Amino acid sequence: MTLAALVDQGRWTNEPAAVTLDGEVLRVTAVEGSDAWRTTSYGFVHDSEHALLQAVDGPFSAEASFVLDYTEQFDQAGLFLRVDGQRWIKAGVEVSDGTPQLGAVVTRGTSDWSVAPVPEWVGRTVTVRVSRDGDAVTVRAWAAGESARLVRVAYLDPGADVTVGLLCAAPTRAGLTVTFTGFRVGAPDAALH
Repeated sequence: MTLAALVDQGRWTNEPAAVTLDGEVLRVTAVEGSDAWRTTSYGFVHDSEHALLQAVDGPFSAEASFVLDYTEQFDQAGLFLRVDGQRWIKAGVEVSDGTPQLGAVVTRGTSDWSVAPVPEWVGRTVTVRVSRDGDAVTVRAWAAGESARLVRVAYLDPGADVTVGLLCAAPTRAGLTVTFTGFRVGAPDAALH
């Protein structure tokens, strides 16, 4: 599936401030205060992320590519896999304390967050991939010219219906525009390693 097809067929969880499709480049401007998080450590629930989602059936993989050119606290972009408001996974790169962090938030009622710094990815095109098969979602990511690295393996009810697509959010500022350069849905990964 192309970005144009996702824009045509997908649905936003929350409308962004602006969306511009120029060929196969999609620019999404986030609303200030947008985010996805449930309770843990912070005590709040945010369901205001901008995720452009489509339904997928059975085992699959999905990839989103974007330019890592954002720098403000908690600016974020990547993929969002959603069952419902209580069960979802977001994976991508989020700026935290001045450093871009590759990570995933897995939410089953409450959220948890795993991160690893990737300052060497600044200015590069990043691809985030989720692969759903059986009871697992495997998250991988890489910057252009690198091999994929394993980010997370998370449980997901094998019977759950899901939607998947692009994600961006700007919890602390106005004016974040994320440049997405690709979106694909295909077969799940053959193996974990």
